[in-house]
Amino acid sequence: MITRIYEDYRRLSTNTAREMLRVVLEKPEAVLCLATGATPLGAYAEFVRQAKMQRIDFSGIRFVSLDEWVGIPPSNPGSCHYFLNRHLFQPLQIAPAQIYLFDGMSADLQGVCSRMDEHLEQLGGIDFLVVGIGLNGHIGFNEPGVAFDNKAHVVDLHPITKTTGQKYFQSETLLNQGITLGIRQLMDAKTVILMANGAKKTNIIQQALEGTVSNALPASILQSHPNCLAFLDAEAAAQLQDSSRRA
Repeated sequence: MITRIYEDYRRLSTNTAREMLRVVLEKPEAVLCLATGATPLGAYAEFVRQAKMQRIDFSGIRFVSLDEWVGIPPSNPGSCHYFLNRHLFQPLQIAPAQIYLFDGMSADLQGVCSRMDEHLEQLGGIDFLVVGIGLNGHIGFNEPGVAFDNKAHVVDLHPITKTTGQKYFQSETLLNQGITLGIRQLMDAKTVILMANGAKKTNIIQQALEGTVSNALPASILQSHPNCLAFLDAEAAAQLQDSSRRA
């Protein structure tokens, strides 16, 4: 794992967007898997701005889900589907045939997982993955205690995830389960960027990057990924023992 510490959120976002653009330009048929939520918003905005300015051709790029709330329709602004459509797919005019997302409304969630596994295998896996980190150390909806050899699966959400997830919804919303790619699939990604910003992530980042690798803190497994970049702002990196890698 390579750690890069940026002075502020703007620089963190700009450099993440730069890595995203590099992959798209180097491999026009790349498979991207991109987290939703507040942390990557700035990176995606810059990515879209640069892509439009450079008139990048996205016709060969494929996108796959990282995760989704179970029981939340794609029309709900709090859904991962809605987020990706609003901030990436619509601005970049990505065709539906290039997008494969989890259906959290399906009556057959196990079937949804199996089809995602098959689709990823057909695509040859993920080329470029952007993930955040939860306050409990989850990545995607891989909650503490998850098996590291899992593929796509349905998970009962941790109480912290249920609570922090409310910020994405306009009113109190019942959040019990999620559907997510498994750790095995995330670790198979060719390049991973782990993003974190703000003082609220300081403690969990120190544990994930410098603590023992354990499924009690799922993000810690990224320490053993052969090509993982931890992109942090100065606040998130404040407790790292080795804070010398400032960009």
